[in-house]
Amino acid sequence: MFSESIYINKNLKNKFDSSDMDADFLSAPQKKTMSHESCHRFSKLLLTSFIILLLLLKILFSVALITLFKKHSQLLDEKAITKELNYTDLECTKQHPLLKDKVWSCCPKDWKPFSSHCYFISTDAASWRESEEKCSSMGAHLMVINSQEEQDFITKILNPKADYYIGLSDPGHRQWRWVDQTPYNESSMFWHPGEPNNKKNKEECVEIRHLSSSWGWNDISCSSIRKSVCQMKKIYL
Repeated sequence: MFSESIYINKNLKNKFDSSDMDADFLSAPQKKTMSHESCHRFSKLLLTSFIILLLLLKILFSVALITLFKKHSQLLDEKAITKELNYTDLECTKQHPLLKDKVWSCCPKDWKPFSSHCYFISTDAASWRESEEKCSSMGAHLMVINSQEEQDFITKILNPKADYYIGLSDPGHRQWRWVDQTPYNESSMFWHPGEPNNKKNKEECVEIRHLSSSWGWNDISCSSIRKSVCQMKKIYL
């Protein structure tokens, strides 16, 4: 009996020892697996946080660009308005109520309003080029006539004893052009009968003059000394 007892105890000891070894052996990979999973989760969290940070930075950068663009646009508008308001006096009229953005339409003092433009009759006589430069110095250009209504408007306020340059000229080959690049419309021409008539003397600029009880256009040399009519867009406030 004594020997059997020892054998049983020995077997039990071997079983306990082997089970302990198995437990230790199994627990080690589990610990490694858990550590690997934790590291993987941390990496995913770090990557997600990094992506979110990049998105936030992109949004902030976009908002900053939009804000800067708006401020730049506002500054340009303010500069444009400041330039327009360099005239000491403006004469304004109330706009149509449907125009919500701008309430008043204005022309500088001594300029005549018609449609969407203002007109200035210069009493200083000069060549066509000098007349255009004077208009340009006021933010305008020599007059462009696009309709019968505009022709009638200006001729009613001009002195019939004087001749006036308008913004029509011929750079060559009788291809008439307006100074503001408006297309030359042959259906809205107001030449005197027989005009334009002189190609040999290089009459490449156009005046508006009163002749035979009516106003019309006449081609003349660009160096001729004439008065002029300047035109600019109305100022809207």
